[in-house]
Amino acid sequence: MRMPPPSLSRRSFLTAVTSTAAVLTGCATERSAKPVGIIDTHTHFYDPMRPEGVPWPPKDDTVLYRRVLPGDLERLARPLGVTGTVVVEASPWVEDNQWVLDLAARDPFIVGLVGHLKPGKPDFEGHLKRFAANPLFRGIRTGLWDIPLAPDDRAFLRDLGKLARLDFALDVIVQPDQLPTLARLAAAVPDLRIVIDHCAGVRVDGKLPAETWVRGIEAVAHHPNVFMKVSGLVEGTGRADGSAPADVDFYRPVLDVLWNAFGENWVIFGSNWPVSERFASYGTVLGIVRDYFNGKGPAAAAKYFSRNAARVYRFLRR
Repeated sequence: MRMPPPSLSRRSFLTAVTSTAAVLTGCATERSAKPVGIIDTHTHFYDPMRPEGVPWPPKDDTVLYRRVLPGDLERLARPLGVTGTVVVEASPWVEDNQWVLDLAARDPFIVGLVGHLKPGKPDFEGHLKRFAANPLFRGIRTGLWDIPLAPDDRAFLRDLGKLARLDFALDVIVQPDQLPTLARLAAAVPDLRIVIDHCAGVRVDGKLPAETWVRGIEAVAHHPNVFMKVSGLVEGTGRADGSAPADVDFYRPVLDVLWNAFGENWVIFGSNWPVSERFASYGTVLGIVRDYFNGKGPAAAAKYFSRNAARVYRFLRR
């Protein structure tokens, strides 16, 4: 396994990102007993009724092809203690970054956007400069929309370096067999905060997860700039008829691996709503992780549900 260099230990990385986030977000410090609300760091908004339509979801998707806006989520989530969301891009169209930012300007429930730009492409720097001017733009996601992880591509790494210098984060979609590639990327850009989405595509069946996934998770967790978004659990069951189990014990073998590998300072909450609705209700998605992380104590739960998100995405509470 690749170990983090002595100059960038997990402890020193944590100290650096925590001190900066405290200044930017105004969140309580770890020593404060002041309660904080839940931040859902993975939701999608879109409107197929727009004149230009949407590139996703497809029209034949009877569950997702509908107007999905912040108020729809807020009605579901706020009664459960969720006080804000970080939206993650659901479109490869550059102007859809602006579409979400316009939504956010009108609705303080949105605390940030992880947008879509294409690192390694000639127009990346210009688009990044444009959207970086908006304080609600908090990073980008890659691994989808024809932009794979490319740790050996100089242009790709150059652009990720620009992202790091602007203090943004990078969300990534990876499958278990891509975790070694992600570990190489994390080593190549050690100042960039990298967030693995959806538990790296783990299969969830109530049993111990596959050994290749476990070893890959342990390898990437050694890099102090890599965080785990504990999302996609119900999707991992494959039960797209809405019958994903609500009992936390069904997910515990996966959650224990993530907890043991990353610890309380490198895990964050995300629902993947509305995609998650195929598999379970929003209340079930939240209830599973609430049961698990509340069992780790109030300090760990507060980190998972909001404090770590503030450190990663540097959002401004409004």
